[in-house]
Amino acid sequence: MTNQEAKFILSAYRPGGSDATDALFAPALAQAQQDPALGAWFAREHRHAATVAARLREITPPAGLREAILAGARASGRAAERSWWSRPMWMALAASVALLLGVGSALWWRSPSVQLGRLTAFAVNDTLHAQHGSHGEAVGTLNALLSQPTTHLSGPLPVDFAALRATGCRTLRFAGHDIVELCFTRGDAEFHFYVLRQADFPRLPATGDIEFGQREGQGFASWTDTAYRYVTVSAAGVSAIKQLL
Repeated sequence: MTNQEAKFILSAYRPGGSDATDALFAPALAQAQQDPALGAWFAREHRHAATVAARLREITPPAGLREAILAGARASGRAAERSWWSRPMWMALAASVALLLGVGSALWWRSPSVQLGRLTAFAVNDTLHAQHGSHGEAVGTLNALLSQPTTHLSGPLPVDFAALRATGCRTLRFAGHDIVELCFTRGDAEFHFYVLRQADFPRLPATGDIEFGQREGQGFASWTDTAYRYVTVSAAGVSAIKQLL
């Protein structure tokens, strides 16, 4: 079982431990215990699910809701004096459901995995549709380093975000903050390299596995070091990106 497969299974794990003895989750739970990165991801997702559940428990249904539902069921065969949706109790029920969905959606939208998905989608879309080009000494130095076959992108990189942005590196805006982007080549393949300051995006996962994926014919990978999050996109595909890391 890969970590991606384990994440897919564990994303259905309910807070509170009620699924702890379910055989469906056993292999994925065991892998999360053995793999520190997967375990950290699962802990974050589990905390988020528990937060959503706690918020939902704070919402009090309208007084008399149960009685109204039962009364509505008993009267279902009788003609109503006015449309059901205009009755105050049903309107209160509809408002409660809308509130529940709103709270759940808002918390889900802020989850680290969703934010990371938004970032990689942004990078892929930019790769496909934007005009690319950077200049400046800092850009040239980093570009030369990234183009070297011996440079592993997952290792420490001498990135100076302020210098890149100030001396001509292409700068984009994502979620209200700056991202810098440059292009480099390895062999016959071109790669687009995005850098953002981790401190600017606290809702993104701070640590964890390298995330690989494929979208709109482009392979991508995203990872972090102590200060930055990186995204690399290439039409050469995921296998070519893995060789860089």
